[in-house]
Amino acid sequence: MSFVTTNDGVRLHVEERGNGRPLVLLHGWTFSGRFFDRNVEALAQHARVVTVDLRGHGDSDKPEHGYRVARLARDLFDVLESVDLVDATVLGWSLGCPVIWSYLELFGPHRLAQAVFVEQTPRQYLAVDWPWHHAQSFDDAALAAMQAQVAADPAGQDRQQLQTIMRTEPTDAERELFLAEMAKCPPRVRNAVMADHTRHDWRDLLPTIDLPTLVCVARQDRVFDWRGPAWVGEHVAGARTEFFEDSSHALMLDEADRFNDVVAGFHVGIR
Repeated sequence: MSFVTTNDGVRLHVEERGNGRPLVLLHGWTFSGRFFDRNVEALAQHARVVTVDLRGHGDSDKPEHGYRVARLARDLFDVLESVDLVDATVLGWSLGCPVIWSYLELFGPHRLAQAVFVEQTPRQYLAVDWPWHHAQSFDDAALAAMQAQVAADPAGQDRQQLQTIMRTEPTDAERELFLAEMAKCPPRVRNAVMADHTRHDWRDLLPTIDLPTLVCVARQDRVFDWRGPAWVGEHVAGARTEFFEDSSHALMLDEADRFNDVVAGFHVGIR
């Protein structure tokens, strides 16, 4: 187990496997780098794979501050600098996508060569011009209801969320692992991150992205209508979009072999 210390003194848990050009994997809300366990070994045949537990998640520190997307983006900057990763492909799943979008807005393509956006809509709230909202947190009232559920029964929320994000069944060992990893994220962290994350609208930023980009979209997602994540691929210039027909939100778990092939091929330049 290794750690990177951010510029505000928070230790982030980082794990590495493999050699070659870096591939950095960023997980979603309440999760950890262990949610890529079906992917890391295969991807490490082609890349130096780096998984990061976001602050407040997994084995990273849980400070009392810093649970805004922009701070998580600065944390990514600190990881890239500390581990000296250059020409990296950075992959975000769910919340990991806005972390990358914020990074690009703040720091440009510094140290990055490619981006992969996995199953995230650019706007989570419902609007007159945006029907593809988050299934549970789609306005301020719905956010408050979600926060109350998290505060009252985080373990129940974890069980519900794990059932929602996967269309297939995890093994018993995976279920135990995933629930244990989610339990490491305190309710105060979950609610603070979601309060900031869910209110952002990234639609104006996406056309400014000037990196080779892969977008992965799950047709059977129960968190987002697939047309929201697909919008990302339609509005990043030159982006390649891959659809996963038999996956829910965690498509890298539901269709792991295909996901690994698609991401590895993009990373090494096989189109």
